[in-house]
Amino acid sequence: MLSPFYQQHADYVSISREQGCRFAKCIADDYNPLHDKDAKKFCAPGDLLFSLVLDRYGISERMEFTFAGMVDENTKLSFPAEADEFDVTNGDKVILKVKREGKTSKCPALTNSLIKNYVEFSGAAFPHVIIPLMGKQEVMINPARPMIIYESMIINLDTVEISAPTLEFAEPSFEYAGKRGKITLRFNLLENGKKVGFGEKHMVVSGIREYCQATVDDLIAFYNERKANLKPA
Repeated sequence: MLSPFYQQHADYVSISREQGCRFAKCIADDYNPLHDKDAKKFCAPGDLLFSLVLDRYGISERMEFTFAGMVDENTKLSFPAEADEFDVTNGDKVILKVKREGKTSKCPALTNSLIKNYVEFSGAAFPHVIIPLMGKQEVMINPARPMIIYESMIINLDTVEISAPTLEFAEPSFEYAGKRGKITLRFNLLENGKKVGFGEKHMVVSGIREYCQATVDDLIAFYNERKANLKPA
């Protein structure tokens, strides 16, 4: 499923602008301008890096991912041997820190299902969840420079003896002080309607300002217009 979205070299992995852009729009339904192939400061989606880790190392009962650096078209990603804790690096720079506990499954059906469902959940968060969540506290992102940074995520499974888990939104939260805040998106994992695990995605937001409905309406209209115009055939 992921092979069209990265290049495997002798001892590293790279992601081109075109590949990162297509993953964001075709798989994640994510229209963040940072993922556009012609973006001035291109960044490959964090969800693509997360997906590559699952594809390579399998699904563990407890997993924690901490994003420490951004990936562009010049990044050479080094994936180490399997371990309970390891870093995905670009030379001496850590890009992603991974911790794993419990049993591990390398079932392709489970891996593909979890990637697909999580990435769709993640891509739907903006603007449909994040803007209303912040709006409850009468604040919003800076529309001219919306800075929402993927910080970390966790997944906890009761068992890896599953094959096609689906994902449902759980209650998110938002807290802030001044112009900076933290968003926590939560989800439950279900197999045949039974809860088999849960997870959280943590994001840092900066440039917070007072809520303005007209500005929010313009921002959502701009996002929807981008989606309509840029969605690949």
